[in-house]
Amino acid sequence: MILQALCDYYDRKPDLPRIGFETKAIPFVIEIDSSGRFVQIEDTRHIEGKKKIARNFLMPQGVKKTSGVAANLLWDNAEYVLGATNADKPDRVREKHAAFQAKLNEVANKTDDAGLLAVRTFLQEPVNARLEADPLWPEILETNPVMTFRLSGDLELVCQRPAVRAILENSGTDAEEITCLVSGETDGFERLHTAIKGVWGAQTSGANIVSFNKDAFNSFGKEQGANSPVGKRAAFAYTTALNYLLSKESTQRIQVGDASTVFWSERHTGLEEAFADLFDEPPKDDPAKQTRAIEALFNAPQSGALSDEGGKTRFYVLGLAPNAARISVRFWQVGTVAEMSARICQHFQNLEIVHASYEKPYLSLFRLLVSTATQGKSENIPPNLAGELMRAILAGSAYPHTLLQAAVRRIRAEREVTYPRAALIKACLNRSNSQEKEIAVSLNESNVNPGYRIGRLFAVLEKVQEEAVNPTATIRDRFYGAASSTPVTVFANLMKLKNHHLAKLEEGRKRYFEKLIGQIMADINDFPPHLCLADQGRFAIGYYHQRQAFFTKPESTPKGE
Repeated sequence: MILQALCDYYDRKPDLPRIGFETKAIPFVIEIDSSGRFVQIEDTRHIEGKKKIARNFLMPQGVKKTSGVAANLLWDNAEYVLGATNADKPDRVREKHAAFQAKLNEVANKTDDAGLLAVRTFLQEPVNARLEADPLWPEILETNPVMTFRLSGDLELVCQRPAVRAILENSGTDAEEITCLVSGETDGFERLHTAIKGVWGAQTSGANIVSFNKDAFNSFGKEQGANSPVGKRAAFAYTTALNYLLSKESTQRIQVGDASTVFWSERHTGLEEAFADLFDEPPKDDPAKQTRAIEALFNAPQSGALSDEGGKTRFYVLGLAPNAARISVRFWQVGTVAEMSARICQHFQNLEIVHASYEKPYLSLFRLLVSTATQGKSENIPPNLAGELMRAILAGSAYPHTLLQAAVRRIRAEREVTYPRAALIKACLNRSNSQEKEIAVSLNESNVNPGYRIGRLFAVLEKVQEEAVNPTATIRDRFYGAASSTPVTVFANLMKLKNHHLAKLEEGRKRYFEKLIGQIMADINDFPPHLCLADQGRFAIGYYHQRQAFFTKPESTPKGE
């Protein structure tokens, strides 16, 4: 299903490389004339920030590099292309250069193309003095960059000339024919699939989704790709599409924890363009970008911005994570554009909770996840949590239980109920299968859940202490962990302590807090010996709601009354 969807995406993107080619960054182009004489070295790079970024070109598809010698056609690093190096292994470099020439001759023997003949003539001579005199030569010797050729007077590279393209597009037709598992059509058999690059944390040289490189993975005596026969065209299509989606230029990828996530639809839709803005952290130069995207999503039924004619256009979300030399599928969600839009809206509605005016109205996945991590560092986010959260959002199912655990645990460790943590806990509890009353966006005085009530009481006792003595460390800093898990062990002392604090307040404030404490205690007969995880979450929400109410709700009794 995944490979089929990627092949369909490739078919609807005419700007992606055709079979036999790939997009490759080439920093240097060697220009030669029609007789094979060196003209100049062209530097294709441009300055972006403090880095030099090479221009992308359409190149013949690269071979799968191993520890052995394997040359690409008409492009490779300087050791392969020119046999030039500063390294101390000249025999190895000569072997690489010979392999590059052999690959060129293999194609040049099939045509009389002037560009191929010129390159072959150029390579038959050792590195000449004019090439070594070029100002870029010292950098090439030092960095061993990727290089290719252009015929003087041409706009296209030699590898892009019509004769070369025709040979590459027809290559592989003599391969063993099989019935492709992806397309169902007869095609040449692809034994080794192109590596997938761009997955965060994976090998820089790329890794594979389809791979059989151990005997234990084989069955019925078949080797490598023969265990799941995929045709050459399908293998090229899905790897090209996925590499494009994972590339730096793509706008259809986000990072969800350790999962590199890509998304696309059967045809072009508004959700395909807006998806990254809905979940990703907004850029610093446009902090309101996520807010605008989410508001547009909520208004889509009226505006038609994300209209899905017929409601049947499928939308795909694929999360990939590194796994040694392979790539593991962390999650794969499929639904119509209408279904996905509704589930995403539900996610943000579940997260909605009262907050300070300076806080963002909507929280990105990164902000939610990092609020559960030790020291607030992204590298401390549990590895599977991000994928499980994204899967729950897109499937419309309950949030992972581990998310609630992580949020509650982080609050107990840091003794701070922040906006993201409170939003997460509210969303987790409201999506659970519990029969408890749904938690409101703001303070709900009719909620009689013991955890919620005791959390409110704890916030009131802290507020009384703050107004009475303005301590450097409040009861939250000393007792939050015990109060939220085993209330009976601390609340008897806290209730006695509050009498000393109330005595120091002005009469009006004293009566206000006594009345508020009485209202909360009306539904608390005994302090429970233990609160389950869900009620610990409700304790945090009750505390958070009550604290927010002190700053957002006008008090009924003025000071000094």
